Amino acid sequence: MADISFVRTEMLPEKAPPASSVGLIGWIRENLFSGWFNSVLTVLSLAFIYFVLASILPWIFQSSWTANSLNECREAISATYGEGTSGACWAVVRERYLQLIYGFYPDHLYWRPNLAFVLTLGALAPILFSSLPRKMLWLAVVAPFAVPWLLWGGTIWTPVSAAMGFVLGFAAYTVVSRFNGSLAAVIAAIVVPILWWLFVAGTFASLLHSVLPVGLEAVESRNFGGFMLSITIGVTGIVCSLPIGIVLALGRQSNLLIVRGLCIGFIEFIRGVPLITLLFVASTLLNIFMPPGTNFDIILRVMIMVTVFASAYMAEVIRGGLAALPKGQYEGADSLGLNYWQAQRLIIMPQALKISIPGIVSTFIGMFKDTTLVSIIGLMDPLGLSNAIRADANWNGIVWELYGFIALMFFVFCFSMSRYSMYLERKLQTGHR
Repeated sequence: MADISFVRTEMLPEKAPPASSVGLIGWIRENLFSGWFNSVLTVLSLAFIYFVLASILPWIFQSSWTANSLNECREAISATYGEGTSGACWAVVRERYLQLIYGFYPDHLYWRPNLAFVLTLGALAPILFSSLPRKMLWLAVVAPFAVPWLLWGGTIWTPVSAAMGFVLGFAAYTVVSRFNGSLAAVIAAIVVPILWWLFVAGTFASLLHSVLPVGLEAVESRNFGGFMLSITIGVTGIVCSLPIGIVLALGRQSNLLIVRGLCIGFIEFIRGVPLITLLFVASTLLNIFMPPGTNFDIILRVMIMVTVFASAYMAEVIRGGLAALPKGQYEGADSLGLNYWQAQRLIIMPQALKISIPGIVSTFIGMFKDTTLVSIIGLMDPLGLSNAIRADANWNGIVWELYGFIALMFFVFCFSMSRYSMYLERKLQTGHR
């Protein structure tokens, strides 16, 4: 029988894959036209997108930027693009953008909120991005005291006096921890600064100002408005709600009955009350319980209520991260001989925060958007200012242009937070691969 076997002595050269399966064409075929149902949905979606863009884009671009009133806008659009053409009147944004950003803040002092914003970014940058020099962390220590002073002005000794409270709290913790347990030291570190701020800080600042009067021109809170107000409230709520939420989450899981009961009661009560109710309490009811003659700044009251509200939700998000950790992590910390706070700082809390990143950032985004509710209690946030602008006879009847600009600005901030969340998840390799 003849041997017809064949053994290849050389490899054939590789051929390129079909053009229809790689590159842009391959991606379109795989993702948009992989089957008849997917193809129908793609065609319908493209038709819907075309219909929407064909209606919106002409309105956006067939617009006027130079008019001084809504009537002038309409006349200019008709003269340029034909009678009966409808277009956006972006001239209102050109004329009032400073008001939408700064509110009624004195224009010759715009450098102060600008510097405060840059200082805030500089303080947050080394915390958000570990690749930056650690020396920049000193900005995170200075910013909480320098930013309010830049915005509100007044004597420089007020932020110095406020900072002294933290110094005294640290000194009290150090001294008490040498003679007593850590719990007593923590209580002392909390009580001493509160007593200082309530009874001594104001007198101390006034005394120093009388000796060395150094300060900035004072600006009243009623002049605050626009995105400057929203950013001020939002950043304060974001920065303060995270550590408070961590403490509340740990307190809710504490074995101490009183601590656990107080934390559960606080969280459930705050989460069961609408934010607008808390804002009304801040704007009206708090004055009833304050001593006569007390000047409790309205923006400070709103900041406290927003922080309290966000902290309750943050506590539940972080508690979810703590509950997601396997029991072996706690047992591993115990086997290493770590005490409670060492275990939380080195093992438990870093993992819980990694798990909770999406929920934490979602809470931040929701809270930042909720700052628009302050317009209901009379503060001139961007939405409140839009109502004031539309009350002007020149711009009476204009709506979408103002709301579109405000929506765009909020989208930029919220989308940036969302992108940072995804960056942090990739960096920390959160989740399963």
